[in-house]
Amino acid sequence: MTTPGTPPERDAETVVTASVPGPQADRRTQSLGRASSLIATASLISRITGFLRHVALASVLAFGVLNDSYIVANTLPNIVYELLLGGVLTSVMIPLLIRAQTEDADGGETYTCRLLTMAGVALLGATVVAMITAPLLTRLYLGGAGADAANPELATAFALLLLPQIFFYGLGALLGAILNSHRVFGPFAWAPVLNNVVVLAVVAVFYAMPGEVSLDPVRMGEPKLLVLGLGTTLGIVVQALVLVPAMRRVGFRYRPVWGWDPRLTAAGGLALWVTAYVLIGQAGYIVTTRVAAGATEGSVSIYTYAWLLLQVPYGIIGVSLLTALMPRMSRAAAEGRDADVVADLSLGSRLCAIALLPVSVLLTVVGPAVGVAVFALGRAGDGGGNARLGVAIAVSAFGLLPFAVVMLQLRVFYALTDSRTPTLIQLAVVGVKVPLLLACPVLLAPEQVVFGLAAANSASFVFGAVLGQVLLRRRLGPVRTGEVLGTVWRTAVASAVSGLITFGAIALLISGPTGDWSNVARAWAVLCVATVTFIPATTIAMRIVRVAELEPLWQQLARLAKRHNRRR
Repeated sequence: MTTPGTPPERDAETVVTASVPGPQADRRTQSLGRASSLIATASLISRITGFLRHVALASVLAFGVLNDSYIVANTLPNIVYELLLGGVLTSVMIPLLIRAQTEDADGGETYTCRLLTMAGVALLGATVVAMITAPLLTRLYLGGAGADAANPELATAFALLLLPQIFFYGLGALLGAILNSHRVFGPFAWAPVLNNVVVLAVVAVFYAMPGEVSLDPVRMGEPKLLVLGLGTTLGIVVQALVLVPAMRRVGFRYRPVWGWDPRLTAAGGLALWVTAYVLIGQAGYIVTTRVAAGATEGSVSIYTYAWLLLQVPYGIIGVSLLTALMPRMSRAAAEGRDADVVADLSLGSRLCAIALLPVSVLLTVVGPAVGVAVFALGRAGDGGGNARLGVAIAVSAFGLLPFAVVMLQLRVFYALTDSRTPTLIQLAVVGVKVPLLLACPVLLAPEQVVFGLAAANSASFVFGAVLGQVLLRRRLGPVRTGEVLGTVWRTAVASAVSGLITFGAIALLISGPTGDWSNVARAWAVLCVATVTFIPATTIAMRIVRVAELEPLWQQLARLAKRHNRRR
């Protein structure tokens, strides 16, 4: 699970970018294109199955103390892994693997075995220490026993079952990096899909078992607790071990090799900055979870689910766009072609605006209906949790585009081999976010605190996008900000007009035949009406305001129309 405090997506498509050195890039363009297409498809299916996984979890756990405790505990392995290894994997280890394969007489085999041995020992040690300190970790994120809506004891029980994931997170990432260095991308890209399938099966078993998980007292040996905790860990184990056959196919045979390689020491400065990035982000996430845990029960899970749902359009649209842009942007940066980097930065920002601004407006209008409709199964609607989730989505949807822009900006800095500036941006973003988070319980009622937290997170990305653009200008010179703002303005106007039209259509629907319908049926009706209204309205509005980036699309549609008329 990715949290707001972890580094920018170190997904498989990021790994592709990191693995292509500038001098060799031209010879690999064709294979890179195929790899990017494969990874974009895998990323799409992974996001969809991940979304289904979270819907299933909410339907059996509800939005309450049980889900809050599970989410915090399941976040801990990812956090510790990122601090230890994940944050430096793409930035440091993959380039070093490629360098060793190029320079070493044995093709980097000894270096790779040494890296696996030393990293494996570090991961195993971190796993043991994390399990020993599990009570301290859960109280760090949830607060003490005085937090009425939190259950640190239950979170600790889950953590003991979930923290072994640290070792397998790291193992899977290392194996994926080695495969990537051999230009084998498929297994690593598809492994998360298998993890999601395993967890979906675990949720089905959990649902079929009788009884409930005891909250007071917490019983570590309770069957349903063990099934959910160990089953979730099994998903990460499978995600890692499924890469082993691919390792054998590329001819790699592991043998323990001890000792330190000076090349790892030389990369220490870069690794420290990326690790600092993670630490700063986690400071903000700790404040978020503690404030949420101190409000009404379910606030932690509602905040997390709202964030994850906003990641779905970004993962499907934004990541796919960046997958195509990042390889050539990285080549341009490696070859010192700053003008081309700026051109791709501008193009990426404008395409993200065209794709994501309409989605943001639509989610603002129909967010409450999304929560009620999508999370209607099982216990997800208990206590109105799904309705609160929908409101959290609506009030934070404005952060979707700024988040995508910040992720693009950070990747530009990493492409320029600058890991210091992203860390400073993270520090500034968290510095803005934390006071907003702390103000939420002071200014809002307990049941509304989660809405403030979600909005504060989005607002911090607005600040981050502005700051990132300013710093990129200082680094690269003019970055065509006016061009980007022009596209953003035209797209925002078209989306706002379409949103108002859609809002009117929904108002007519609600005041008409749906008065006696159930909340779920009404919510689905709202989503259907919103979809058939918003999409054509936005398309027409985009054409009217003349969004230049869509001109090739309009021309293609015109050619298709002429061809169709000729056949008639």
